[in-house]
Amino acid sequence: MANVFITADLHFGHKKIMEYESRPFDSVEEMDETLIENWNSIVSREDKVFVLGDVGFYGKQKMSECISRLKGKKLLVMGNHDRRKSLSWWRDVGFGEVSKYPIVYKDFIIMSHEPPTYTPPDTPYFYIYGHVHSSEMYKTITDTSCCVSVERWAYKPVYLNTIFDMLVTYQNG
Repeated sequence: MANVFITADLHFGHKKIMEYESRPFDSVEEMDETLIENWNSIVSREDKVFVLGDVGFYGKQKMSECISRLKGKKLLVMGNHDRRKSLSWWRDVGFGEVSKYPIVYKDFIIMSHEPPTYTPPDTPYFYIYGHVHSSEMYKTITDTSCCVSVERWAYKPVYLNTIFDMLVTYQNG
């Protein structure tokens, strides 16, 4: 049975993100290679990976090369940087499905690039998002949400069941 993984904010080819987020890489090439190696160390060809935006800054050929090296069936929920390209552009570089808007998964998980602006305490939904990277304003996990920016998960996608295991631990204090 295929596993489900989620990640966000890869920023392939984005040199400035190493400075903005204090990413521990000496070059863009090292960052890109580490992201690809880390992804492939836990994702199999049959697995599904939701990428919640901000994939990268390369042109079509180089982006296609990066995405083709990543294992699994890749689905993109576009982020603010991804919207510079069309849905078909992202499909052409290797995403099986692409959405401009948040998606609902398994009837109660809302996946989006950006965090919700308000979450009622009695919400029946669980929000998974990226965008905020390592910002201390946002916790990695709460009762109603989880941030999957790569900086928070050792530069790897996170297994969906890991999020739910952490949620149980969080709720049990």
